[in-house]
Amino acid sequence: MKKLLIIVVAISFLLPVTNAQLWKLHRYEITAGIGTTQFYGDIGGYPNEKNILGIKDFTFLQTRININGSMRYRVSETVSARVNLGFGLLHSTDARGSNMERKYESSTIYAEPSLIVEYYFIKNKGENSFLFMQGDRTIIKSFFSSLDFYAFTGFGGLAYHVSPNNILSPTMTKSGGFTGVVPVGLGVTMIYSANVNFGIEFGGWFTNSDNLEGFSAPHSLSNDIFHTLNFNFTYKIKTGRNGLPKFGK
Repeated sequence: MKKLLIIVVAISFLLPVTNAQLWKLHRYEITAGIGTTQFYGDIGGYPNEKNILGIKDFTFLQTRININGSMRYRVSETVSARVNLGFGLLHSTDARGSNMERKYESSTIYAEPSLIVEYYFIKNKGENSFLFMQGDRTIIKSFFSSLDFYAFTGFGGLAYHVSPNNILSPTMTKSGGFTGVVPVGLGVTMIYSANVNFGIEFGGWFTNSDNLEGFSAPHSLSNDIFHTLNFNFTYKIKTGRNGLPKFGK
């Protein structure tokens, strides 16, 4: 009887410790995403005094598509680092804004490698449950308890090439190049299973260039910015005993 009591007590202490470390079983994640871009440059748009918080600059005329992929490593339960590679299109047009008579328009294609750090300020309730890791989703009591919320930032580079219309072409200031970029944003992830997550991520990409659309206005006071809104699919890879990704059984 005494031995049984000791075993029960030992298990009651060990289970919380074991559960708290279950996230370490999947430290590596591969993510693929697709979404939209919204560009804010010197073509199109309204001046600040007529445009509170830049709301009037948001238009479907400037919206284009992007795709991205990343490899993530979980440093701790609340901190992750990922290597990101994105490809996308940016679009600028004077068809709406303060310079409609100018009729400048351009399309930009870009490739963007970056290193990003994520901080999870709200964690889901299922990840550190042994039953959930074995495939039991009934322990997720509500939709909200399956969500992670995080903020991210980092640094990277952006290679781009601009295609102008015939009116912009004679006055282009730059047709392409490479520039630094700092991403900042927020994301939410839903844990679907022990191996799969779905998520939405909104980011602002602050560049070190004022020529992403091929044109810099003489009195421009800021560099170019674009936003992305992405829908992501994440597959979690098991961690081997050596700490490296483990593929297969």
